[in-house]
Amino acid sequence: MALSSQKIFIAGEWVETSKPLPVVDPLTGQVFGQTFLAEPAHIERALVQLSASFKRVPLIPASQRAEVCAAVARKLTERAQDFAKLIVKEAGKPVTDALREVKRAAAVFELAAAEARKAEGESLSLDSAPGTEPRQGTLRRFPSGPLFAVTPFNFPLNLVAHKVAPAIACGCPFILKPSPKTPLTALLLAHVLLESGLGPVRFAVFPAENADTEKLVADPRIKVFSFTGSAAVGWKLKALAPKKKVVLELGGNAAVILEPDALLDLAVKRVAAGGFGYAGQTCISVQRVFAHQKIFQTFTDALVARTRSLVSGDPSKPETEVGPMISEEAAKRVESWVNEAVVGGAKVLCGGKRNGSFYEPTLLTGVKPDMKISCEEVFGPVVTLEHYSDFAKALEMINDGPYGLQAGVFTNDQNKIQLAFETLEMGAILINEVPTWRADAMPYGGVKDSGFGREGVKYAMEEYTEPRLLVINSEPKPK
Repeated sequence: MALSSQKIFIAGEWVETSKPLPVVDPLTGQVFGQTFLAEPAHIERALVQLSASFKRVPLIPASQRAEVCAAVARKLTERAQDFAKLIVKEAGKPVTDALREVKRAAAVFELAAAEARKAEGESLSLDSAPGTEPRQGTLRRFPSGPLFAVTPFNFPLNLVAHKVAPAIACGCPFILKPSPKTPLTALLLAHVLLESGLGPVRFAVFPAENADTEKLVADPRIKVFSFTGSAAVGWKLKALAPKKKVVLELGGNAAVILEPDALLDLAVKRVAAGGFGYAGQTCISVQRVFAHQKIFQTFTDALVARTRSLVSGDPSKPETEVGPMISEEAAKRVESWVNEAVVGGAKVLCGGKRNGSFYEPTLLTGVKPDMKISCEEVFGPVVTLEHYSDFAKALEMINDGPYGLQAGVFTNDQNKIQLAFETLEMGAILINEVPTWRADAMPYGGVKDSGFGREGVKYAMEEYTEPRLLVINSEPKPK
C-alpha cells in the first residue's frame, strides 16, 4: 500500500473520512502524504466494538498474547528500513536515530512477549489471625478494559510501542491516537499488528481532533487512559477521567551536575548527545548543566568545541547528527525564548540562529532561573551552562522547578551519589550518565508536573490491570 495516502483503521476496517489530514516533511515544509481524522461516528463504532470484544473475551490465553508480541518484534526487525525511512520523512529524525528507534521498538515487543509468558498469580496464606486458618488466597491481575492511548510526534514508533505492547501482553483492547504530525508510522504499525495475528476487533488506530480526544478520555467505556505529551494538556485530560486508571508521561527540563571528579571527556560526549540528539525534542533532553566552578571553564570550552562540530542537515543522510525541528513554528518558538534570554542578560556561547525549521545547537550561560529557557521545557536544541561551588545547593537548583522526570550526576563520590539519590525529586537519578538515557525495560516516569504512573513494559502492564483476589475456605464440611 502506498504510504502517500493511508486510510485509518477502525472497527476492523481501513476507512477514509471527510476530514483529510496532510502530513508534512519537516525538512522541506512540504506535504508528502495524507491520512484522515476520525469523525464522531467512526469513533463510536470503535468504542462499541472494543467494549463488546472485551466483554466477549476478557482474557486471551497468555500464549496467544505472547506470540502476537513476538511476531510484531520479528516483523519490525524485518521491515526496519521501511519504518526508518518513514520516521525520517514525517518526523525529521536523523536516519541513524530512526533505525535505533525501530530496533528499540522491536525490543519493547520482545519484552512484552516475555512478560506475557510469565506465570501469573500469587498464593497467599490467610492464617495470620485466629479463625482464618483454613482459608487460602490467590491473587491475579486481570486487564482493566479498553485502553485509550495518545502518543506524541518525537518517537512515532517507540512511544507507540510502549503503549501498545503492554496492552497486547496483558489483554487490553485499545484505541491508539498518534500525533497528527506523525500518524503514518503508527498506521504502518497497524498493518504489522494485523499481520502478526492481533484480532482486528481488538484495536483501532486513528488521529482525531482535540474535542473528540477529550470525549474519548471521558467516555465510561474507556477504562485506562495513557498519555505522553505536554504537561498542560496531560493534566487537563486527566481531570476528565477521575474514576479511571491514568498514566501520564509528561515534560521536563532535565538537568546535569558535574563534580570536580567527573570524567570530562565522557561528560562532554554525553551532554552533547543528550542535549542535541533529535534537535533536543525529547522530554528528557539535557536542558540545564551545572558544573563545579573548578572545572566549569574547561568543561565549557570542550562542550562548545563538541557542539560546533555536530553535523546538521538532511536527516536522510547517515552523517547527519542534528536534523530539523518538527516545524518552522517550533523553531521560531525556540528562537524567541533564546532571544528573550539574551535580552535579559544571557550570553550565547555558540549557535543561537534559526534557518527555517533548523535551529542551531545552542549553548547559553548567564541564564536566570526565572527565564523560560531555564524553568520551562524548551523542547529544542538549547543547553544552559552555569557554575556552582556547593553540591547541596546544586541539588536544590535542580529541584527548583515544576518538573521531576530524570537528572544526571557525574561523580564517583559515594556519599554524594547517596545524597543525590535521597534529595533529588525525580523519577530517576542517573550517575555518570545524562538524564536522556532510558532503558526500555526500566520503570520510567516522573513526579510533580512530569507525570503520573510509570511505563516500561512490566510497569505499564501493572497500570493497565487490576488485582483480583480469590479466597477459598477449605474448612472440612461436617459429615
